[in-house]
Amino acid sequence: MTSDRPVAGLVLAAGGGRRYGMPKALVEYEGSLLVERAVRTAAAVCDPVLVVLGAQAVDVWRTADLSGATVLANADWESGMASSLRTGLEGLRGWPGTADAVLVQLVDMPGMTPAALTRMAEHTAPDALAVASYDGVRGHPVLLGREHWIGVIETATGDEGARRYLATHDVLEVDCTGLADPTDLDVPPGAPPQA
Repeated sequence: MTSDRPVAGLVLAAGGGRRYGMPKALVEYEGSLLVERAVRTAAAVCDPVLVVLGAQAVDVWRTADLSGATVLANADWESGMASSLRTGLEGLRGWPGTADAVLVQLVDMPGMTPAALTRMAEHTAPDALAVASYDGVRGHPVLLGREHWIGVIETATGDEGARRYLATHDVLEVDCTGLADPTDLDVPPGAPPQA
């Protein structure tokens, strides 16, 4: 961990990957599964690291090397990303020891790096609310201070995650341009564009 203030990592990896054609946690990318890459990236900076699984959770758990992470199952994963965010934050609320904040990372961003997480972790505090930005466009990871977890849990719905909560609060934008590739994998490489 790079900060003297404890920051947890939360990898959201429960989706079914409807547009992709399979759960993204099981997608192989440059020699490893996306979920393995995300967990390794988070573990380089965060402690503890929690990963939320849903679609084909047993297959992911059996197939992926998730050492260094605690696995949480989201039975309600089909309702959208917000249910995974709630599952992860509830898990952290009951975690022994105290993390001042959590860095939320999506499984389908293979270009995420420890450098970007480290830049975000510099802002760790119980009242922190920060989002990474790339060339002025907001993206991930998102840093949620402990004081905001209940508010996010109460307002997160569908596929919006923390968006509604963040829209009603002051949020620090942390420039991570050049530290990571914010591109997410919505469809397999070479697939025709969605109409």
